[in-house]
Amino acid sequence: MMTALPLALIVVITVVDILSPPEIHLGPLLIVAPALTASLAGPRATAAVALLAIAALTVIGAVRDGLTSANIETQLSAQVIVSVLIVGLRVLRARHERELARVRSVSEAAQRVLLRPLPERIGTLHLASVYLAAEAEAQVGGDLYAAARTTDGTRLLVGDVRGKGLASLGDAALLLGAFRAAAHLHADLPGLAEYLDGSVCWDLAQLAEARQAERSRHPRPPEDAPDEGGESFITAVLLDIPDDEALVHLIDCGHPPPLLLRPEGVTTLTTRHPAPPLGLGELAPVSYEVQTYPFRPGDRLLIYTDGVIEARDAQRRFYPLTERVTAWQAERPGVLLHHLRRDLLAHVGRRLDDDAAMVVVERLW
Repeated sequence: MMTALPLALIVVITVVDILSPPEIHLGPLLIVAPALTASLAGPRATAAVALLAIAALTVIGAVRDGLTSANIETQLSAQVIVSVLIVGLRVLRARHERELARVRSVSEAAQRVLLRPLPERIGTLHLASVYLAAEAEAQVGGDLYAAARTTDGTRLLVGDVRGKGLASLGDAALLLGAFRAAAHLHADLPGLAEYLDGSVCWDLAQLAEARQAERSRHPRPPEDAPDEGGESFITAVLLDIPDDEALVHLIDCGHPPPLLLRPEGVTTLTTRHPAPPLGLGELAPVSYEVQTYPFRPGDRLLIYTDGVIEARDAQRRFYPLTERVTAWQAERPGVLLHHLRRDLLAHVGRRLDDDAAMVVVERLW
């Protein structure tokens, strides 16, 4: 089906060239057929159409001038050379497409293992999430989220590793693993936050030692090697939502504040004394202050990463999240995120400069 147009072109050009006056030569146009096929079909179909085009040019030469004329010999030689180039490039493109498919498959597998989908229902909550990776061929990067049940409620983590894309995947995996292992072991949020900070600090120290050892072995890295220097940390927000109280307890570790969505309006849950990002706890003593807010049935929380609010349009204007979410705050969590995702991508022209994640939490009762 995809080769119908190239085959039709071969037939039309051949017939018209044979019937045209002697001074008109349309045979060289036959090269359009394999070139068009290369954009529509695979290498085999391209090669088949190229052979048919060469055969058609041979028929034109035999009917009009004879195969021994200098004109037809030149045309045939040029047709063969260009056809070989087209087929060769199509083979290379097919190889690249297979490699790209493998990369996407690995990325999807990593996403399923690392960033497990949030359950739609957990305890008294209805959850929905969306993840937008900055790197075109990746589906997961440095933004993260997770939920865990405790004996009397639900705990959630939303975080953002310094950096973007696959380079920050290891730090995200570390924090998610630590949260899933410890979320139900610590009685209070400050204890959980302290544990997560200690885990991140230890891992980043180990990673820094490994990178230093690698630099000592290879003092001049390749020019295209990713920049791994500088300070590493993870901004995060931890939430504890009890089953039997209409409250949400929150610790903000240098992360953008969540938005509380109610029929009467949108409220930013600003923390009076936010803690530093995870991974910086060794630099100074940290006091994790818990903020508590009413969270009644029907209320929604929108938790997001800075890739959302720092996304810019062509005029370098930031995405107005609070303004935009007001229009859809009455929607169900999944529908709300669908609107925000579409609107955010339209704002940036379909290309984000940083990973972006959003989670909506609705209290059902």
